[in-house]
Amino acid sequence: MEQLSSHLAANLAELNARFGQSADFYAKELELYHCKGAIVLFDGMASLKGLWQLLLDAASRRTPPGPAEQLTGEQVFALLFEHSALPAEPDPVEDWEALIRRMTAGMAVLLLDGCAKGIAFSVQSLNARSVDEPAGEGNLRGSREGFADLLRVNTSLLRRCFRNDALVIEINQADCEMKTEYALCYCRDTADPKAVQKVRQTLQRARPQLLLDSSYFVPWLFPCKIRTFAPVRYTERPIVAAAKLREGKFVILVNGSPSALILPTLFCENFECLDDYAGTAYFASFLRVLKYISFYLSIFLPGVFVCWAVYLPELLPPQLLFKIEAAEQATPLPLFGEMLLVILMLEIIREAGLRMPQTLGHSVSLIAALIIGDAAIAAGLMSTPVILTAAAASIAVFVTPSLYEVATVLRLVVLLAAGVAGPVGLAACALGVLFGLTRVSALGVPYLRDAIFPEVPLSPDGVTRRSYPKLSRRPFTIWQKRGG
Repeated sequence: MEQLSSHLAANLAELNARFGQSADFYAKELELYHCKGAIVLFDGMASLKGLWQLLLDAASRRTPPGPAEQLTGEQVFALLFEHSALPAEPDPVEDWEALIRRMTAGMAVLLLDGCAKGIAFSVQSLNARSVDEPAGEGNLRGSREGFADLLRVNTSLLRRCFRNDALVIEINQADCEMKTEYALCYCRDTADPKAVQKVRQTLQRARPQLLLDSSYFVPWLFPCKIRTFAPVRYTERPIVAAAKLREGKFVILVNGSPSALILPTLFCENFECLDDYAGTAYFASFLRVLKYISFYLSIFLPGVFVCWAVYLPELLPPQLLFKIEAAEQATPLPLFGEMLLVILMLEIIREAGLRMPQTLGHSVSLIAALIIGDAAIAAGLMSTPVILTAAAASIAVFVTPSLYEVATVLRLVVLLAAGVAGPVGLAACALGVLFGLTRVSALGVPYLRDAIFPEVPLSPDGVTRRSYPKLSRRPFTIWQKRGG
């Protein structure tokens, strides 16, 4: 690492060479105790008003009046850093990497002539999005707070959930060009020490070109060419992240993103939500079963419909078969091609509604309802049973939004296999989905955590849930047997 120079002019010349063309770079030369110095910062990230109240006013009022009291740079540094009440950062700035890191974090750094060290002051004045309720994670009860974009704000929201010393937050810079900060969070009393060391080393070895979100770490955490299911989960709610931390899991936060990555996770946790534990056990169990049904319908419903109607029509009731046949006779495309076209059109509409400005969202919904829904049927281009089946599968996937990407791809794969190979292709896809679930694991934790059957026929907090007092008797951690 390149150390700072003891000459103030050399340090300022180097800073001007690096940041002189940037309009937000600010350097102010001053004199403290008859010693030349300079304050360097980035305008808009550090508060000049707070800096004046913190340092300049307090130091100038204590400056000795006569030249006989002139101090060297080392003496001024020792006076301000060690023998004053100024709230400086505990570590001095000794090299250029540390100087740039402090400045880009919104701090102001005091450089002195004759001293090869600087003093950093936390006078950040960063504008950020306020703490609002996440738009993608709705709940009826519980906290309404959501993560913001600044890393320090998000770590403070997590810290407020813990009133003890269990929470550990390790902040580091990623090995990328922009040196983006990230935080590894875990509970010291529930997290596995070996897993902590492994995750820490993996994040330090990661070499992303850019780090804009916590999901950028997934290829390094789970290296795999073809990843059907990833044993991770994302949340924007601090209370959900805190609950997962108490289960021994890890939470990774990245500066500039409100999305927190949770690992390792189980497959059944995609069907759980915050409201499950605020309501009664029987209603929460009913909703979880409903979510499981919706997830598998979203994957297999279009393929099963095509397989039955084309290859196994004798399995359908006669009245339903006659209606499907009458509807298909008026359309130019075969049933398989028609179903594939409708599913692709629905995905196009969803992507357009997601990426376009919110003010035009109603226009997309109106066009989709009138043209694709009504006009396509009236013109005889698509049949009503096909549109109804594809729409039901597309809506069912939103019940489990964390599995949307997987369900969308698998739906197309199952449809193609069922349309080409019929029942054989459908059965092969079902076995492939099961095999894909069983082979996924993270940090030694299987994605499908096993229950001790038949001693424990149902997990206490899996497809169904027991009452909260019973669950509280034996707190769950990810490193123990879930069904034990």
